[in-house]
Amino acid sequence: MMRTLDLRGRTLSTAELLAVVPRATSDVGSAVEVVDALIAEVRERGSAALLEQAERFDRVRPTSIRVAPELLREAEAALDPAVRVALEEAIDRVRRTTAAQVPDERVTEVAPGARIRQRWQPVDRVGLYVPGGKAVYPSSVVMNVVAAQVAGVRSIALVSPPQAEHGGGVHPTILAAASLLGVDEVYAMGGAGAIGALAYGVPDLGLEPVQVITGPGNLFVATAKRAVKGVVGIDSEAGPTEILVIADSTARPDYVVADLISQAEHDELAGSVLVTDDPALAAAVEQTLPGAVAATRHRDRVETALRGPQSAIVLVDDLAQAARFSDAYGPEHLEVQVADPAGLLPHLSSAGAIFVGDHTPVSLGDYVAGSNHVLPTGGQARFAAGLGAYTFLRPQQIIEYDRDALAAVAAHVAALSDAEQLPAHGDAVRARFL
Repeated sequence: MMRTLDLRGRTLSTAELLAVVPRATSDVGSAVEVVDALIAEVRERGSAALLEQAERFDRVRPTSIRVAPELLREAEAALDPAVRVALEEAIDRVRRTTAAQVPDERVTEVAPGARIRQRWQPVDRVGLYVPGGKAVYPSSVVMNVVAAQVAGVRSIALVSPPQAEHGGGVHPTILAAASLLGVDEVYAMGGAGAIGALAYGVPDLGLEPVQVITGPGNLFVATAKRAVKGVVGIDSEAGPTEILVIADSTARPDYVVADLISQAEHDELAGSVLVTDDPALAAAVEQTLPGAVAATRHRDRVETALRGPQSAIVLVDDLAQAARFSDAYGPEHLEVQVADPAGLLPHLSSAGAIFVGDHTPVSLGDYVAGSNHVLPTGGQARFAAGLGAYTFLRPQQIIEYDRDALAAVAAHVAALSDAEQLPAHGDAVRARFL
């Protein structure tokens, strides 16, 4: 069901590893022309373009793009009690974990009378994207909103695609989650057009532009985020989800299989990768997979994902080679199911989030672990971080020198400004002592 990539006996350079890691055939940026046109339509024609795009892509025309506040309250009141309790638990755990991501203000006195104050300032307004499509994601509401709230963001706009089965409105569970979190600015719009609307604003909706856009989405959403980057900040160009499991002979094949399937059910392009130094474990996983896939609800979707080029069982000589492969892959989710995880962790640096041990599956992190599940995909974990309070914070330095402190370094400023042939820089200091 899954192809096997045998790296045993091979010493590959980083470039060679990057060339062999399993990836989906589509890539962010392949839809640039279409996305640019959709964003341009929204900038030119506002809500009329958004309504047309909803009919075209979501197969429904919203009765109202802006969701009325009473609909949010009604959705919360009608929420299944078990789901409400689960969401409240997730909110509490994510809020407590995210609070640790906000640095304290610090003052450094570099000399008497010379102080540098470092503070972390939240942006004023953000746009949060919650996908629709094959599943409903109230958990993504939690992850996006809590991170922004903990950072101190004052204004939050949330967008999610209209649903035909709900009369062109946002899915009621999404609305209920937003209401639980106190978010009352919600729009029924999705895709590239929604990203453009958040970045540039829609005057006839009263939608003001945001400063940062976050949240996962499909290829068109990811491409749209790339298109508006620079106009606004973004978290990452998130594509299809992925999991990489490093496992040795002590791992349980049924746990590995369950976790590979759990991510494959998201999307036909989802990537599921097992890296192991134990051929017997690889064989047991291969043997167990068909029956487990046949028993799962979204078996067709799962099978397509597991058979795709983005999924594989990778055989390596040892866990050191497994760690090198994982770092080249840069997985969104990395599971470590080995006898000595503490010994392996120092060798793992590139992952959106790392799940350690038999009882820490990725699905725990998707919902109530307390970690954030909005993570970089497509290898971006090699240089980017997942969503957190820091996504919405800007570090600022506040510099304050008194007269004596400036006098003490005036000659240094003059020497450097002369060396750079920028004498007016030195003159700006001298002017204070004439």
